[in-house]
Amino acid sequence: MEYVFNIPFRKNLKLKHIIEKIKKDKKLQTLWKCANVTAIDRMGITDHGPTHVKIVANLALKLLRILLNARVEPSIVINYGMKNEDAEVVVVLGSVFHDIGMIVIRKDHEKYSALLASEFINKLLNSIYSEEEVAIISSEVLHAVVAHEQPNEPLTLEAGIVGIADALDMEAGRARIPFEAGKVDIHSISALSIEKVEIIEGEKTPITIKISMSDAAGIFQIDELLKPRIEKSGLQKYFHVIAEVACKDKKKIIEKFEI
Repeated sequence: MEYVFNIPFRKNLKLKHIIEKIKKDKKLQTLWKCANVTAIDRMGITDHGPTHVKIVANLALKLLRILLNARVEPSIVINYGMKNEDAEVVVVLGSVFHDIGMIVIRKDHEKYSALLASEFINKLLNSIYSEEEVAIISSEVLHAVVAHEQPNEPLTLEAGIVGIADALDMEAGRARIPFEAGKVDIHSISALSIEKVEIIEGEKTPITIKISMSDAAGIFQIDELLKPRIEKSGLQKYFHVIAEVACKDKKKIIEKFEI
């Protein structure tokens, strides 16, 4: 039985081929589950497993495609003369592997993620790319994996996107700033305050992110994680973030980031 890993590959046949391989890779799927055992069962913090991976991969691909529509060139195109479809492969694989190091430990998990990812990346790429292309894409994916976690700095458009997509998985208590289940503090209250995250193409900048909150405490998640991720990504000029809090029948804008 194939694992459900739905990614809109569109006309990108390379990405389609890779997604089909991921769906059949039992070892990779098991490691995602193991990452969640560490995070949820043993540490009592938020999801770092298969559901998070799918959400981040879809968000990263959406962000990249909006920037491509705005004629923003990916780093793999600028530096290596490869194609936009290859940049899509990089952001999806960066998302797929960014938290797999949680099977080892949370501290420095991004470094363990890169070590563990190498084995899988070669298997996923070697039948559709040349040896040189595999090396290039591998380097870009591994950079995206390590650079998603602070204080590491993303040096490519693709890495910046993966980090931002990771931070955007915050709807309905899915905080990327871990909080302990059942514990009442600013981490848990802010996480539970995030109701909806929308990614909108256009308006003031190529990407507008609208975040609806049930309580002003939700701004903690945005200010402590999303804002720094956007600022460190080097992609500030492409993003406009608006956070709104719903007060009964009306909405009040409590914070507005123009990055």
